Amino acid sequence: MLKNNTITAGIIGGSILPGISLFIFLYLLKGNFLIFDKPGTPYLVAIALNLFITRYCYKKGMDKTGAGIIVVTFLFMAAVFIFKLQPLR
Repeated sequence: MLKNNTITAGIIGGSILPGISLFIFLYLLKGNFLIFDKPGTPYLVAIALNLFITRYCYKKGMDKTGAGIIVVTFLFMAAVFIFKLQPLR
C-alpha cells in the first residue's frame, strides 16, 4: 500500500483503521463501550492514528497517498461528529 503514490491507495489505506474501529465498537461491542464517558473516543483514536500515517507519507514524499488518507480521515471525523457525538432529535 505504501509503495503506490496514488490517491486511490491513500483512500484504501486510510479506510483500514476507521473500518477496524467501526467493526470492533459497533458490531463486537454492540456500541456499549465508553471511554471516559465519551462515545466517540475510540473513533478519535483511529483518526489520530490515521494522521500519524499521513505524516509518515508526507515525510517520505508520497503526497498523493497522504492526500487520500486525509480525505478519508476528515470524512470519518465528520461522520463521527454528526452521528455519534450529536444527539439525534
